[in-house]
Amino acid sequence: MTDYLPGDTQSTEAITVMEEEFAGDLPNARVLLNEVTLLEALEYKERIQNISGIRSVEWLDDVFGEDVLLTTPLAFFDASITDNYFRDQRALLELTVESGLESEAVGEIRELIGEENAVAGHAVNTAESQDMAFTEVFNALTILLPVILIILFIATSSWVEPFLYFITIGIAVLINMGTNLFIGEISFVTQTVSPILQLAVSLDYAIFLMHTFNDQKKTHEAKTAMINALRIVLPTIAASAATTIVGFSALMFMRFGIGSDLGLNLVKGISLSFLSVIFFLPALTLVAHGLIEKTKHRNFLPKFHKVGRGMVRIRIFFLIIALLVVIPSYFARSEVDFLYGTGDMAEGSRAGDDLERINQDFGTSNPLVLMIPKSQPGEEVTFTDELSALPHITGVVSYVTSVGPEIPRTFAPQEVTDQFYSDTYSRIILYLDLPAEGDRTFQVVNRILETADNAFDTYYLAGESASLLDMKEVIEADTRVVNLIAVAGIFLVILVTFKSLTIPLFLVLTIESAIWINLSFPYYTASPLSYVGYLIISTIQLGATVDYAILLTHNYLTDRKSLPKKEAMVKTLSENLVAILISAGILSFSGFILGLTSTNPIISELGILLGRGTFLSFSMVVLVLPALFLMFDRVIEKTTLKSDFYRNRKKEF
Repeated sequence: MTDYLPGDTQSTEAITVMEEEFAGDLPNARVLLNEVTLLEALEYKERIQNISGIRSVEWLDDVFGEDVLLTTPLAFFDASITDNYFRDQRALLELTVESGLESEAVGEIRELIGEENAVAGHAVNTAESQDMAFTEVFNALTILLPVILIILFIATSSWVEPFLYFITIGIAVLINMGTNLFIGEISFVTQTVSPILQLAVSLDYAIFLMHTFNDQKKTHEAKTAMINALRIVLPTIAASAATTIVGFSALMFMRFGIGSDLGLNLVKGISLSFLSVIFFLPALTLVAHGLIEKTKHRNFLPKFHKVGRGMVRIRIFFLIIALLVVIPSYFARSEVDFLYGTGDMAEGSRAGDDLERINQDFGTSNPLVLMIPKSQPGEEVTFTDELSALPHITGVVSYVTSVGPEIPRTFAPQEVTDQFYSDTYSRIILYLDLPAEGDRTFQVVNRILETADNAFDTYYLAGESASLLDMKEVIEADTRVVNLIAVAGIFLVILVTFKSLTIPLFLVLTIESAIWINLSFPYYTASPLSYVGYLIISTIQLGATVDYAILLTHNYLTDRKSLPKKEAMVKTLSENLVAILISAGILSFSGFILGLTSTNPIISELGILLGRGTFLSFSMVVLVLPALFLMFDRVIEKTTLKSDFYRNRKKEF
């Protein structure tokens, strides 16, 4: 995830400087070796160093020099340093795994060290995520596709029709995944989330088209029915696709690159799905029309006319309940605690078990690398003493702390001085006893930066916590931009579609209210929320579920031209509740299944947010939006171009 930080952030510049100035890189993995001697640990180190994708391996010999390490009793060294690397016949090696090669490198490391030893760290989590990117999509789809089929079998009147939906959207999904070849590379988050989101979101278009086609087929032959269906439903599908595309496009304005990565993939996917539904599904349906007719079955769903009438009767009750929930949710969502990284792998996985073993033996290790201008030993001693005095810093490894300021640099082994000095900078390794992120961690990182700023004009701090602090600042700034673009863009699309000043306000407010409720859950359950998931769901839920509001609004405005407002709403709900329910059910199930099957914390949380958010959006659209439309009927009429609302003097029920 840190690969997606902008190039001008402090931590990204620090990594660039370190790669240019020093041979050793920032460690991103740890290997625990049990029951080994110093010599055996050095042999393991050499064999790991030869694995493809390993850029560097650091251990005690890099701090003191191999000859010194092998000829000097361990008790003579500073225990605060040696205990970070070797204790009780257990060695802890720190590795740097090259970005993009984590999966292959971690696999070879595990083969080399065996089950009795352990490997964990950021690179291992990335490797697990890379390995699972395809399998998690497969596992989710294995559960999801039968569920969707069952929903569609119940909702349609033919055993063949659901397969036409899958073929239509499946082709678009495959084309979208195939065209990623031209992009070069995509995030494992995108690889896992995008195919499922594309399938779940764009099935709406096929369902809306076929729902209208089946209505038209009652009075017309198949070809004419399809022509009429396309003419009737095309504006609705186009508006739905446009709002979804706008919502996903907003992600591309993030400085944090994961937004652009996921946004581009979803925009491409939804566009392909829209084209497939408009051009391919009608042809496929007409070709397979005979088979559709032969495989008809009875309608399993009940009639919803009484349901629609009942919902209209108690609309004020729904509106009051919504207000009581939405207002506190709006404030609660801003009090949620956030996580900015990917988190640790799930318990029970090899990576999770290995991390627990390493933490038990050596404690939580959170290394940071601080680079300062090369200075005299005396200045460096003073500065390292200041760093050592900071809270939660358990170790400071530099030339003056490991070799000693009294030993001239020219007298120390070359491999040791190269670890700590370049022509321009001194490198200091700091160890924190805090997790990679959190308020206390970020406070310590800021204290380190302030200490360096007070002493030097130029300095760089690299490490996972430094990157996460930059990620926090970048993403928080992105939030305002992304949400503003998404809301404004979708508002404009709805305004153009319905030629109304007030309808976009009601539709956006309805879905935004569902988003506020969704994002308030972590506050009430006292659970931290992934900020990446929060940012993405804000645009995905808005862009994907506003489709339901658009369909309901389009049909209500049509019915309102010939019926009084309450009768028009009853007819709209009765005829369209099934289509909205099916679409929302599929997207909600997709989210929950993704959340339950994924072992990646970000993807799992995003799935739960999507599943819950879709259900909330559906509830707001069918329960609250009708109440708003009926309450502000006259306002909507006055602010909508060519509304042509039906008017009579009879009292409605």
